[in-house]
Amino acid sequence: MDSAELSDRVAAEAHFAGAAGLEDRGSCLLIYAPANRSDAVLRALRHCAGSAVGDPTPVEDVDWSRAWREGLTVVEISPRLAIRPSFLEHQGPAGQATLVVDPGQAFGTGGHASTRLALGLLDGLAPEEVVASEVLDVGSGTGVLALAALALGARRAVAHDVDPLAGEAIRANAAANGLSERVLVFTGPVDAIGSRRFDVVLANMLCTELLPLLGPIASRTRPQGVSIFSGLLEGERDAMEAALARVGLCVEATRTETDTAGDCWLALLTRRQPPGASRRAGA
Repeated sequence: MDSAELSDRVAAEAHFAGAAGLEDRGSCLLIYAPANRSDAVLRALRHCAGSAVGDPTPVEDVDWSRAWREGLTVVEISPRLAIRPSFLEHQGPAGQATLVVDPGQAFGTGGHASTRLALGLLDGLAPEEVVASEVLDVGSGTGVLALAALALGARRAVAHDVDPLAGEAIRANAAANGLSERVLVFTGPVDAIGSRRFDVVLANMLCTELLPLLGPIASRTRPQGVSIFSGLLEGERDAMEAALARVGLCVEATRTETDTAGDCWLALLTRRQPPGASRRAGA
């Protein structure tokens, strides 16, 4: 199991066991739990991470209403797009769209390498591919990708996640940016969206989560439409590109970024080929 997948599993196990928060310091994860849940959290962590779990250490009470702000900064994607938390001001260049995004209990504020990569590929699309487009954000988290697409000119976006907490974060962030009327928040399996097709589909998720969704995502991408996949590691490139080809999604661009832990993150921009396109090309 790679380090990113293990970290994700550890965070999930800790949450279900009663942890109150976590802090990613690159080389390690710090898990915070109330005293009455510390034994349960420790058992859960040792079950999934084994000897890599250290002994618990008491800490002073923390004001979590303020502590979540630590480490959050303004993220400038380009002269056209920036992301900032609500408690920081930002004066960008003329014409730059600045989104206000707070994490709540959902993933995605623009600070993680995988989110920056997805935003970079989205921002790099030709204006005519984004302006007035219909967008689907799968595994939306805070809704940062859907909201960024709207800020760049998309007409409407569907922000989808299976986690109700993500739905709450998306609605709050959409309201903070005056975008509530242009984003539909959907909680549930992606198949329940129906047969509607989108011009741009965005998905920032782990490879193990993405692979089962590639078929549903491809079927909801219009012919010649664009899909952007992030949350991947460089070592997963070959398997992901092969899986994308099988559902008719052709890779047109890639981006990578190495984080402080040494993990090389990968994002792929694909285009859906019309039915029979590959057969004609090989004829």
